[in-house]
Amino acid sequence: MELRLIFYILDLIGVAVFAASGTLAAMASHLDLLGVMVLAAMTAIGGGTVRDLLLNRHPVFWIEDPKPLLVIVGSALFTILWVQVLPIPTDALLIADALGLALFAMSGAKVAEAQGCRALIVILMGTLTGVGGGLVRDILSAKVPLILRKDIYATAAIAGILLYILLKKAGMPPRWAFGAGLVSIVVVRLLAIQLGLRLPSF
Repeated sequence: MELRLIFYILDLIGVAVFAASGTLAAMASHLDLLGVMVLAAMTAIGGGTVRDLLLNRHPVFWIEDPKPLLVIVGSALFTILWVQVLPIPTDALLIADALGLALFAMSGAKVAEAQGCRALIVILMGTLTGVGGGLVRDILSAKVPLILRKDIYATAAIAGILLYILLKKAGMPPRWAFGAGLVSIVVVRLLAIQLGLRLPSF
């Protein structure tokens, strides 16, 4: 299986996980089915959409390839059915969310790189891709966005993208640098959850 296809499949898995997160947030706010679908979609593709618009990248990725929309609908319906009969698999969702964050952040960084952006913009666009959907989800759910609280979330994305850039500049092959950045985001996020690590609040 080609590496590009593997990343594409993983990206769709990330879409499914983020859509499930949006669905759970919508259900907690007692939204109707349309509200559930809107929040699921905003969570899953919101960050990438804003990134593409800021980079003047057309067509927006889900217009060019509508498969993410189908995944969002399927994930939302599956999540609704799941919570009717089984408890929410919190640990599995946290792990999948960390993987989704890493995949979205790193793929967003690659998109910005392909557009010829400088390192700082690459970090910003990658981070936005990873956390933007969750930001929209929290705003629409009337919550203080996760990235503005103490949780190490966006920080993990920033650290992973920065590591990727530094390793590339040091001469590491891009594929290996990408993998290192990806793994570092997952590890930092999961360690932060496991050990209760948080940034200082003011």
